[in-house]
Formats: sequence, structure tokens, C-alpha cells
Amino acid sequence: MEMLDNTVALVTGAGQGIGRGISLALAAEGTAVAVLGRTTSKLDDTVTTIRERGGTAVAITADVTDPDQIEAAVAKTVDQLGGLQVLVNNAQEFNFGTLLDIDLALVDAGWRSGPMATLQFMRAAHPHLRGRGVIINLSSGAVLDSDPSGIGAYAAVKAAIDALTRTAAVEWGGDGIRVNSVMPFALTPATQAAFDANPGELEHMPGSVPLGRVGDAEVDIGRAVAFLCSDAASYITGTSLVVDGGSSYLR
Repeated sequence: MEMLDNTVALVTGAGQGIGRGISLALAAEGTAVAVLGRTTSKLDDTVTTIRERGGTAVAITADVTDPDQIEAAVAKTVDQLGGLQVLVNNAQEFNFGTLLDIDLALVDAGWRSGPMATLQFMRAAHPHLRGRGVIINLSSGAVLDSDPSGIGAYAAVKAAIDALTRTAAVEWGGDGIRVNSVMPFALTPATQAAFDANPGELEHMPGSVPLGRVGDAEVDIGRAVAFLCSDAASYITGTSLVVDGGSSYLR
């Protein structure tokens, strides 16, 4: 018996990278997954992979910065999969740059796709999660970095997500809802783009990780999320789990 049999999850930003990895890992443990994102072709690929492995999944094309689409996505998940026990807020626009140079439009997009979307999804999902629900919000080790130069705006939105996570854990604990955040480090299209912009960095990166490798979105991050969603983690709430091979401890 898989540890998440008879559960339904909604994962945002699930067409690629960490969101895809989380979706695959949850499905492997018996969860029916609604994979949400903006690019239908990427979502269809994730759904196809899950189904080929024997799992259940549906694709929901939506923009997480649109409150009406958020409400519709939650309703569609419940309608098509029969309920909702797990919400994973992963979608996020990246907003890198120094404080004096960063485009404020990027900053705004970061806030709308990050903390605002996270809060709106949590509120929309709350009635369905009551009793035995789990919320996982994706944070970042950037929040822990002693020198966030060039990523300060990104770190700020992730710090806000951590604050929402802790608040929801306290306010909704009596409703039977656990809320945690995960700070991952894995090779994804976004991290690969950052490495491509800084040639040679990827070669040296494993040396800064005590475990000596860059994480895998499904095996390392996805399985950690699946654990947090399971009854094995039923006494864990309001915390941030760092899943980065130990690299945060070197900052």
C-alpha cells in the first residue's frame, strides 16, 4: 500500500522542474494529482508520465496570478478527482537583480505569483482540506543566505511565504490542517538557466554541497514532500524543511 492512497493533490507549477518532480513522487505514493500551470503541453507531458506509471492525473491550465482562475482550479480539482487533501504551492515567477537595478515589474510579478497566489490558493482550498489536509509551500534557501545580493527581492517573497506558512499552521491547526514549507535545491530548468548565464558554476556547485551533488526534483525533493504529506509526518506542522544536501549550513 502506498502511503498516500486515496488522496488528491493540487500542485501548481507542475509542468516542469520541482513541481513536476513533486507531482510524480506524490503519484507514485498513490495520490491522484491535478497538475496546474500555464503551458498545456508541459502539463500534458507530466500527466502522460504519471499515467504511464499507473497513476491518476489531470491537467489544469491556469494563471496563478488570476484570483478567479485560482478558485476555478480548486473547484475543478474537486470535481474531477473527487476531493482535495493536499495543496502544493510551487509556482513562482523569478525576480533576480540588485535592488537598484531590478525591474519593478519583475518584483510585482514575484509577489503576485508567490505570496499572493499562495494565500489565495490556501484560502480557496481550506474548506476542502478541513479534517485531514496538508499544505506544502515552496520556499528557498535564499531566505537563509547571509549575503542575498542580487536575489534580495526573490528572498523577500519567499520569506513572506514562510510567514504565511507559520501563520496558517497556527490558525488552521484546529481545523486539522498541517502547513509546512520546503526549501529545495535541485537541477531544474530555472537553475539550469542560471548556470548557463554563469558558465562554469555548475561544475563547482557540487563542491559547495556536503553531499556532493545537486538534488533531483523527483527523487530528492518530491519524496521529501510526499513524506510531509503522509501520516508519518502527522505531528509536523509550521516548519521549514531544508532539502538541499546540507548546503545551507555553509552559508
